[in-house]
Amino acid sequence: MKRWLMMVAAALALLAAPVSALDVVATSPSMGALVRTVAPNAGLTVLAGPDRDLHTLQAKPSMIRALRGADLLVAIGAELEVGWLPAASASAANPSIFPGREGYFEAAAQVPLLEVGGAADRARGDVHPAGNPHVDLDPVRMAQVAEALAQRMGQLDAGAAAAYRANARRFANAVDQRVPEWQTQLAGATGVVLYHRDAIYLLDRFDVPLLGTIEPVPGVPPSGRDIRRLAGNLRGRTGVIIHTPYQSAKAPQKLGRDLGWRVVTLPLEPPLGADGDGYLRHMDRWVDAIASAR
Repeated sequence: MKRWLMMVAAALALLAAPVSALDVVATSPSMGALVRTVAPNAGLTVLAGPDRDLHTLQAKPSMIRALRGADLLVAIGAELEVGWLPAASASAANPSIFPGREGYFEAAAQVPLLEVGGAADRARGDVHPAGNPHVDLDPVRMAQVAEALAQRMGQLDAGAAAAYRANARRFANAVDQRVPEWQTQLAGATGVVLYHRDAIYLLDRFDVPLLGTIEPVPGVPPSGRDIRRLAGNLRGRTGVIIHTPYQSAKAPQKLGRDLGWRVVTLPLEPPLGADGDGYLRHMDRWVDAIASAR
């Protein structure tokens, strides 16, 4: 009898558990983390792992299959995925997730962007005239994106709208609690050299100087002369050099040896299965690395 009652209770618990009606595709682990935070029971496919450069992916059959059945596509946007996502979406032939439709959500469209208005000139490298797209490195903007995502999910799945909003608010509160701690930790950080201008939102949020970039122009690998020039400009100062796993370590290591600076390799994206807590731990790693620049 006791066993039967336990089975009934378990069945009732399953029936009572909130079930999302949404099938969601996210382009990156950071967007996947927001989906898991706002709608933990949604069906979710993340198209790229944290070891991939979203600038340079190519559309694949697996992406097309995932997009074909999606109710919602969550992208970073600001043309970061322009080289492959439009082609994958067109091949999927799912008009409900095309730009301008309710099933298409772009994080960069929800928050103010930095570096808006650059000329679309290939001679200037891999530029984004709409603004720098790497908003996922700013936890405050990510909290704002989460609240906008909750609103959009509520439009698509009205029965769970209140739960989506509550989940987004909890994430925003967690970010609000962490920001003063990060601000204290980063006070006095002398500055960072990045490979690409991909962490400027984090540096801007906490008033940490960007001392330079390994790339002479976005998307263009540095020459030996570029590294010697950068080292000459920075000699006598202190800082830290940060690059991602998919960016060549050769130039950062050379610059680090020349200056006697620490070189740190960090992914831009959290782990593939990260949720909101995983995203915050990812930001802890970035803050720790930047704080070492003193």
